[in-house]
Amino acid sequence: MEPFILKFDEINLKDINLVGGKNSSLGEMYQKLSKKGINIPNGFATTAFAYKEFLKSNQLEAPIISTLAKLDTKDFSNLKEIGLTIRTIILKASIQDSLVKEIIRAYRDLCDTCNWDIHIAVRSSATAEDLPDASFAGQHDSFLNIYGEKNIIQACLNCYASLFTDRAIKYRHDHGFDHMKVYLSIGLQKMVRSDKASAGVCFTLDPETGFKNSILITGSWGLGENVVQGTVNPDEFYLFKPSVLNHKKAIISKKLGSKAQTMIYSSNNKVENSIINTETPQEKREQYVLSDEEVNKLAEWAMIIELHYERPMDIEWAKDGENQALYIVQARPETIFGKKENPLTITQFNLKEKGQILTQGKGIGNRIISGVARILHTPNDSNLLQKGEVLVTEITTPDWDPILKKASAIITNRGGRTSHAAIVAREMGALAIVGTNNATEVIKDGDVVTVVSEDGINGFVYQGKLNWEEKVINFGQIKLPQTEAKLILADPDQAFKLSTYPNNGVGLLRLEFIITNSIKVHPMALARFDLVKDLNARNTIENITKIYSDKRTYFTDKLSQAVATIAAAFHPKEVIVRLSDFKSNEYANLLGGKDFEPNEENPMIGFRGASRYYNPAYKEGFALECEAMRIVRDDMGLTNVKIMIPFCRTLEEGKKVLETMEEFHLKRGVNGLEVYMMTEIPSNVILAKEFAKLFDGFSIGSNDLTQLTLGLDRDSSTVSDLFNEQNTAVKEMISMAIASARDTQTPIGLCGQAPSDYPEFTEFLIRQGINSISFNPDALLNGIHQMLLAEEKINSKIKIVDQLELH
Repeated sequence: MEPFILKFDEINLKDINLVGGKNSSLGEMYQKLSKKGINIPNGFATTAFAYKEFLKSNQLEAPIISTLAKLDTKDFSNLKEIGLTIRTIILKASIQDSLVKEIIRAYRDLCDTCNWDIHIAVRSSATAEDLPDASFAGQHDSFLNIYGEKNIIQACLNCYASLFTDRAIKYRHDHGFDHMKVYLSIGLQKMVRSDKASAGVCFTLDPETGFKNSILITGSWGLGENVVQGTVNPDEFYLFKPSVLNHKKAIISKKLGSKAQTMIYSSNNKVENSIINTETPQEKREQYVLSDEEVNKLAEWAMIIELHYERPMDIEWAKDGENQALYIVQARPETIFGKKENPLTITQFNLKEKGQILTQGKGIGNRIISGVARILHTPNDSNLLQKGEVLVTEITTPDWDPILKKASAIITNRGGRTSHAAIVAREMGALAIVGTNNATEVIKDGDVVTVVSEDGINGFVYQGKLNWEEKVINFGQIKLPQTEAKLILADPDQAFKLSTYPNNGVGLLRLEFIITNSIKVHPMALARFDLVKDLNARNTIENITKIYSDKRTYFTDKLSQAVATIAAAFHPKEVIVRLSDFKSNEYANLLGGKDFEPNEENPMIGFRGASRYYNPAYKEGFALECEAMRIVRDDMGLTNVKIMIPFCRTLEEGKKVLETMEEFHLKRGVNGLEVYMMTEIPSNVILAKEFAKLFDGFSIGSNDLTQLTLGLDRDSSTVSDLFNEQNTAVKEMISMAIASARDTQTPIGLCGQAPSDYPEFTEFLIRQGINSISFNPDALLNGIHQMLLAEEKINSKIKIVDQLELH
């Protein structure tokens, strides 16, 4: 006779037909990965045989089959009625005495092992669940914090009934599973007291782009159901896998979520009401749910799990508030990108006009869709949603699944990148905007809206129908030119996606965008907060830095993580980081900036670039920039980062900057550090061979070089018609710079707008022997095309000359 019960230490992945995907995976980890230091809560599982015997002893198979035969499989108009009927049939039955005795015996054994009466998580595990190509995750019910033998048996019966939730019936039909050949195993596992701590989800790749060198960990206070269901906007942590492996500082991004609710155990232990949601206190909303040490430990465990399963994984974790230990409570294969390499074909969606933004959140999917907005409050309102309309709701749970395919887009008030709505949208290839906070308030039912997630990161909902264009691009048909094609990049949120484009790395990473958009505070206002006089600025700085013990750390953390995200995305390709090049008027606009900046008549040629770095008026701020770069290279191990100095007027200034960097623990040559210089001043061109003795490479800044060669202010509209990078004098300057670099064997590139605007300028650069050309993301692919055409033209002429010489 086959067993009714198997303990976790008796189960492994080969037993998927006995105990389903979820339980076989738990047994596999408990048996094999506990030995590697991963904490897995102990438990046991009922078998598929026990379920079959349950159906047989209660004579349930015939009534279930006859009821399913009445299902409208075209429109599913009676799905709700069919599901309720079958669940009622099952709930009126009784679990056979022989199975009840086995469950209670195993439960008591588990209590003995744990040395006390324990609360149990009772989870459903279908025999076809969590397969790499079809995930049943969320289709069946789980019951948390169950205590007492009577309640445990009732929870098990409820699990059996949940095999026929409306969503599970629809899912099996859509994926071609025979309803009567999918069996239910029940996992009974010791509860982790995360109600007193935190819990969440971990992916061993980026779930939005499929970038495989990252780990995403999300978490919130209390039980993990809030994160899984998308009830809260969780904390997010991204880590770089090679840094995890090398025991370096691996966290490349941290984002504090609002975590508005905390799920805890209820005071009673009834099956139907064993957990409740409470409001999270404000002070806890402003704290991260995990320490950096705990985040790194989870990442190490995630990589062990991924290596063991030999595929990207979707993992649930929990922290016990009583013993402060971390646990892994589930692991399943990631189903969207797990079997894919980087996609060779992408579709670019570009909005051709702008309108009124109604709301925004986290974008899931790279799409633009327009349609009628339909606000629904529960899945019971499904009849109100017509096919192709935009679903707007508070959150979605698995109960929404049967109707989500009707929606052209999904918009939710709550939820993060690992929420139910986000996961379902990815599985369906649909568009979703999650975590908007106010979508159901600002969008009116019946309004026409345009839903935009152009970069798969940020999502916007516009009023009305807007125009957009779509373009399919096959990366497999794009070859890179001999001259290196690089990106000009500043936004870390786009890094993972853009790293899949054909490229030779990042030729220019501007720090100004990061400082303006992420940090927002003048570096000196953080280094010398005591000198900030503006009361409003002081209060704002105090507020945004309050989770940091030192205001300087706020700057170095934010900047190092932003740079590290880009460096990790393109690793091991080089990423050239240009240190800050604000003008004094731009610096003054940062919080606290007016107390540290001079008033200049012409900031464009004033206190900017290298001249600031060693000057007492900014030196302490420069120290923070250097510390952030040191963290990226030394602590995180991202040595593909190179440093570039802007607007260095003289050789003496170059030496002072290098000495100042060394003072702040960034010494050229140490740990392979290369320091580049922007070539954007005539003095840089004239003395290029001398500058080559100080710096490892050059990057021509065509905008500044043009204005200084022609003697005009490029910010001035009065003389803007004279600004022309193709002016003969400017091109002569560029030719001289490239020639000197070639003579000294110094790498030289160009980052500027001209190659994007003028194909003939690209040809000119390649003829001169430039090593690389950097483009903005929207111009990269066209830039590569122009480079290939130029190289083909030049090579053709070379061949003709060679043939003439032969004759």
